[in-house]
Amino acid sequence: MNESRAVNQSPSTEQDPSTPAVASAARPAHPYRAFAMRAGLGVAVVAVLLWHFDARPIFRILSRERPAYFAAAVALYLAGQALSAYRWQILSALLKVHGRYCEFLAYTFVCMFTNLFVPGLLGGDAARSVYLGRRHGRMGEAIASVVADRGVGLISLFWLAAIAAMFLNFAPLPRSVITPTVVVGAIAMAGFLASPLVARLIHLMPRSVRRAGGLVAPYLHNPAALIPAIALSIVLQIDLAVCQYILAAGLGLAMPLSLFILCVPIVNVFASLPLTLNGLGIRESAYLVLFGMAGMRKEDAIALGLLWFAATMVGGLTGAIAFVTTPAPAVLPSSGVESAQVS
Repeated sequence: MNESRAVNQSPSTEQDPSTPAVASAARPAHPYRAFAMRAGLGVAVVAVLLWHFDARPIFRILSRERPAYFAAAVALYLAGQALSAYRWQILSALLKVHGRYCEFLAYTFVCMFTNLFVPGLLGGDAARSVYLGRRHGRMGEAIASVVADRGVGLISLFWLAAIAAMFLNFAPLPRSVITPTVVVGAIAMAGFLASPLVARLIHLMPRSVRRAGGLVAPYLHNPAALIPAIALSIVLQIDLAVCQYILAAGLGLAMPLSLFILCVPIVNVFASLPLTLNGLGIRESAYLVLFGMAGMRKEDAIALGLLWFAATMVGGLTGAIAFVTTPAPAVLPSSGVESAQVS
């Protein structure tokens, strides 16, 4: 595999001495084994669901999906990824890493495609870090921007889930679901507000944590600067809910959009756990519980989860164009990384 395609490897300290140790330490010791375990667990969960609830009616439900609705959901999903690229561009600019939007868009789609096939938890994010870091010769800031991009996405996910739980619970879902969702959102808000204090305490932390914390310290010192990115993230989460509302409409399910804005962020909290491949199995199980509580038939909920998994896979495959046409930039001398680290 030549250098232009070697995006599945995080930068090593031999390639770039300024790259923090956390970048390589985050990779699992046996990535292919981890990948196989995640994929196998997801398939096993789906197999149990299909066996328990009888696969035949579920497949009949899937056959009802109208292709135009499926295509619309995929198109809207891709539009959300384009929005995600803009969010990443905003976060990178906060670290003085400036680039054209088309650059961030291409790297985002490379990440989508890489995540489908590269084993390990950080395949796509490592690819983004390598592409952006080498392009600008600032690997530390590139890694920090990707970490911040993921962090902002999680914060917005927790906030939207909590807001929806408080104001859109028309189903209604039980307090056993609503209360933890609101609590997690409140904790995320408290952490966001306390981030300047955390930044001031970085120098008291162990050395390995200081090195990682130093990279994201600019974000922690000025959380207000993250508000535009968080707003975009909330729009993106609503976009994902609308995608799944469209898929449900294609199946002929008459469920209100407010239900998806309530349930999808909660489901995505669970699906974001790095336990299975792309949340396979976890998402379907969460759909079964949450949408089932709202009155959706169990077979319909499982079918909807499988449809959404298929839509994200199809969307990810479109990243092959960017993967093939976007060469990895040559290694440039790093600059400014040391100033971002706390020694």
